[in-house]
Amino acid sequence: QVQLVESGGGSVQAGGSLGLSCVVSGSIISINAMGWYRQAPGKQRELVAGITSGSSTNYADPVKGRFTISRANAKNTVYLKMNNLKPEDTAVYYCNADLRLGSHRSAYWGQGTQVTVSS
Repeated sequence: QVQLVESGGGSVQAGGSLGLSCVVSGSIISINAMGWYRQAPGKQRELVAGITSGSSTNYADPVKGRFTISRANAKNTVYLKMNNLKPEDTAVYYCNADLRLGSHRSAYWGQGTQVTVSS
């Protein structure tokens, strides 16, 4: 059974920092792209940052220069370092991973972790 388990959310004041982690476990052959998404109340889920298996990265415009995505392949883990947080960053953050399982590949989601930024 495949699991993506996120950790590191919490509450912080504007201008502060938080770090998120997501560990992939289970019977996987390989992990392709990984990413972080977020969903604020009343809004659609949106991509925050993505990273390929070769560690190429992309970021949503609102977080460029403030957030950094990275991965540790040996640990099946993806990270999101968030600096200079703003109230508009408040959302549930979800980890996503494109996994190869045997003969097929599929995208999996974590359960989400709350990030709250107060002004």
